[in-house]
Formats: sequence, C-alpha cells, structure tokens
Amino acid sequence: MEKLGINLGLLVVQLLNFIILLIVLGAWGYKPVLAALAERKKKVEQGLKDAQVAAEARANAEQEAQKVLAEAQDEANRRLAEATARAEKAAAEVLAAADTERLRRLQTAQADATQERDRLLGDLRSQIATLAIAAANKLIGETLDERRQRALIDQFFSGVKAGQVVVLKDAAISGVAATITSALPLTPAEQSTVQKELVSRLGDAATIRFKVNPAILGGLVVRVGDKVIDGSVAGQLEGLRASLK
Repeated sequence: MEKLGINLGLLVVQLLNFIILLIVLGAWGYKPVLAALAERKKKVEQGLKDAQVAAEARANAEQEAQKVLAEAQDEANRRLAEATARAEKAAAEVLAAADTERLRRLQTAQADATQERDRLLGDLRSQIATLAIAAANKLIGETLDERRQRALIDQFFSGVKAGQVVVLKDAAISGVAATITSALPLTPAEQSTVQKELVSRLGDAATIRFKVNPAILGGLVVRVGDKVIDGSVAGQLEGLRASLK
C-alpha cells in the first residue's frame, strides 16, 4: 500500500470520518429532509385535494346560481304575465263600462227624444183636429158638429170606433206579446181600449207595447208574434195604389 502511495492509517481514518459523516447526515440531515419532503408532498396533495373540492364547490355554486337565476326569471315572467293579464282585464272592464255607459246615455237620449217627439205629436193632434174642423166648416160654408168632427178625427188617428179596435174586428190572433203602432200618440183612454181588446184575445199575461210612427199617417198597425195586421192609412193608400196599376 505504501508502494502505491497510499497511507493505510490515513485511509482508515478518512473512511471512519466518512462513515461518521454519513451517520450524522442520515440522523440529522437526511431524515429531516425526507420528513420535510414528505410533509411538503402531503401539503401539495392536500392543496390539490382542496383545490378539487373548491373547484367542485365552485361548479356547484355556479349551477345553483344558474338555477336560482332561472327560477327568478321564471317568477319574473309569471308575475309579468299576471300583471299583463290584470292590466288587460282592467282595460277591458274600463272599455266595457265605457261602452255600457255610452249605450245607456244613448238609450236615455233616444228615450228622451222619443218622449219629446210623442209629446209634440200629441200636442199636434189637437191642432190638426182644430184645423181640420175649421177647413171643413169653411168648405161647406156652415158650422158642423164640432164634437162629431173631433170624434171622426180621433177615430182616424186611433183606429178605435165605438169602443172597439177596428183593425182587430175580424182578425184571428194568438201570442204572448203585441206591439201597436199609431201615427200619433194614443190617449190614455184609447190605449186602455186597445189593451183590453188585446188582453181579452191573448190572455192576462200578454205584454202590450205602444209605438209611434208618423209615417203610417193614421189608423193602427198591430203586430202579434210574426203576424202583422195593417190598418194604417198609409197601408190602405198603398193597397189602393197597387190596385190601380
């Protein structure tokens, strides 16, 4: 060994020193490093696991948020639809009320106009009678029985003669309602006569309605159901005109 330039004692010492160094490093250096590395690995693995849990939690949170948003949107749409329906219903009710009020006012105005027209025509009836009597007296040149003349004029406009409705004398009628049209408004006594005649024919439950239409000139037009009995002057003139053709 000496020939080779190797000092055996020094070599042994160095080996012992190396072994001691390995033992010291293994005890105080290597093991702590391995323990630190293992702890680091454990922390990394825990960090990865926590990151995965956090990612899953985030994904679940996003899904829950989307679900909440979808439910909120559905609720908003439902409430909007309900509000729209309520608004449309309210608008329809307002329009219906306006139409009803407009119709009521129109009907009231028509009724008032009809009532005023009938009042004026009723006043005109007495004037017509006076003028007719005066004209007849002037044509004949002598004074006629005014009472008789007025009775004839009343008969002309009312269609009632000697307490009977002329147009119903030979008519066969049946039904539950009747409408009587005259050229001028009938007096209460004339209406009573006509109504009694119709009730005796149709029964006590019959509904009697009176109308005024100056276009028929005189006499009465009686409608019972679908049957029309025309005893008006206009109807008689039309029949005369047709017969002369």
